[in-house]
Amino acid sequence: MVKKSTGNNAGKFLLVIIGIFSLTSCANGQDHKANQKWLENVKQAEQDAVVLNNESRFLPLTAIEDLKIASLDLGFAYHAVFDSLLNKYARVDGFSASSYLAAGSLDPLVDDTKYYNTLVIQVPDAALTDQRVVNFIRETEKKKKLLIVLFGNGKGLTALETLSSPVIWSPQFTPEAASCTAQAVFGGVAVTNVLKQAFGQKFREGAGFSTAKIRLKYTVPEEVGINAANLGKIDQVAAEAIREHAAPGAVVMVVKDGKVILNKAYGSHQYDKARAEKITDIFDLASVTKISATTMEVMHLVETGQLSLDSTLSKYIARTRGTNRQDIQVKEVMLHQAGFVSFIPFYQNLKPGDFSRDSSAEFPTKAADNYFMRKNYYKEVMWPQMLNSRLETRGKYVYSDLSMYYMKEIVEGITNEPLDQYVLKNFYTPLGMQTAGFNPRNRFDRDRIVPTEDDTYFRKTLLVGYVHDQGAAMVGGVSGHAGLFASANDLAILYQMVLNKGTYGGRQYFKPETVDLFTAKQSGVSRRGYGFDRWDPEVSKHYPSEFASPQTFGHTGYTGTCVWIDPQYNLVYIFLSNRVNPQVTDKLLNLSIRPRIQDVVYEAIKKGL
Repeated sequence: MVKKSTGNNAGKFLLVIIGIFSLTSCANGQDHKANQKWLENVKQAEQDAVVLNNESRFLPLTAIEDLKIASLDLGFAYHAVFDSLLNKYARVDGFSASSYLAAGSLDPLVDDTKYYNTLVIQVPDAALTDQRVVNFIRETEKKKKLLIVLFGNGKGLTALETLSSPVIWSPQFTPEAASCTAQAVFGGVAVTNVLKQAFGQKFREGAGFSTAKIRLKYTVPEEVGINAANLGKIDQVAAEAIREHAAPGAVVMVVKDGKVILNKAYGSHQYDKARAEKITDIFDLASVTKISATTMEVMHLVETGQLSLDSTLSKYIARTRGTNRQDIQVKEVMLHQAGFVSFIPFYQNLKPGDFSRDSSAEFPTKAADNYFMRKNYYKEVMWPQMLNSRLETRGKYVYSDLSMYYMKEIVEGITNEPLDQYVLKNFYTPLGMQTAGFNPRNRFDRDRIVPTEDDTYFRKTLLVGYVHDQGAAMVGGVSGHAGLFASANDLAILYQMVLNKGTYGGRQYFKPETVDLFTAKQSGVSRRGYGFDRWDPEVSKHYPSEFASPQTFGHTGYTGTCVWIDPQYNLVYIFLSNRVNPQVTDKLLNLSIRPRIQDVVYEAIKKGL
């Protein structure tokens, strides 16, 4: 059996079809011309594709958290392109049938795909003249959910007449057809065409089903009216960041009108250049955790009536009753106006008996490789420190990590479920986010995770896959203010859902009014929304960008990350880096790397084609 690349390697194939077009560094117009030609071919492929047998509305795929998907290549030349795009939406493992056929039978393939409940079969017309292939498809349909993607002149449709599984047919045999059909599987591309001629008795002229666009589309800037050459300055700013040691590497992603028009990696994991950055790399998001995990759960609990922003801490946290915290409202916590101190340097208070270099029943909480906190340290030391810390003036804006420690206690008390499990189950998995989560070393190879600080003062090790924030590390990597890791693509999915007013992939995660409530300016003393940071009305600050609209909301992260959503421009901008590697530096901030790249995007939008 020959197994093709899975989602872990999908990024390198995506660069084959999109990288040479949308990742622009050329100023002479060649990329723009190539993009226009590619886009012309893609549009033709979209106009030619037809969906058949979709009475059950299986296409586009929804409820993907219940699907275990494999993609079977039965002789399609551009299977790498096809599979790479499938893997932008969900984990899809690829299998090549060529070795099975060469060995004389597809029967072993049945065994090798036994753990999958959904198969996407890529097949050219010519392959359906092989009775072994036809028999395999017919037998498989009896046992699994099946989706057939047929490429060629359409004669193969006659071999599929007895099937009830959906079919996507493309008369083209090109990379553009592979891109179009793969995205149509998940609703990144809508299909509205019908057959212009009959094929056999079943597939009559005029047959065809319309499918909707319900997820991100991966394309080139020209599709949204942007000349790719006008994005070229992003390369220059990123190169400056690396040259000036503001960060060893970065990933930039731009989504306009629900379409990914830029997704590029720069530099390397560390300055030794031993491992180049990839668009599929996983980053420590730092405070982007606040809006990507904790605030998402708060939004859901408020929407469902389980949590009130007007209620006080005493309603949800028993230990605040009878203290100077009991009357603090939840919304004050979400706005950083509760009077909490900005942070507590918990690691500075450690005693020798509080940690160990070996794990045991007494030291079960892992903060890094070879560093374990003693049992109940959070409960006995850290949480009491927060409950008894001094209060500043209530109603005054003081950005505080303590706010999301408190919110984590509140939401977990309501749901009786750990924060990391709740957001994974209710958001990340059903959305198709494949990397997002806490403690990524439990799920991914070390090499996929971008290293943060070489910690010489606390854990005494290079941090790879363990949260950089010391307090979050001391509680085991799951905290309300830090600890989330993800790739750029996962963040694009999450915040396209938010930009869509709570809907993505055919499912409603929030009501529009919930999204509006949390992302709007809600403070009389700061620019903040509930959990979300926002555009600063003091225009001299140019925050988060000189050209961002007043509707813009999002957040930054200490490790060198940010995500900004601008509804006026229907825009999602993501920047991920590890500016704390090998040690913390302010150069990313002082050079204004993140806002300058964001500025380039706005300028390109305004310039048009």
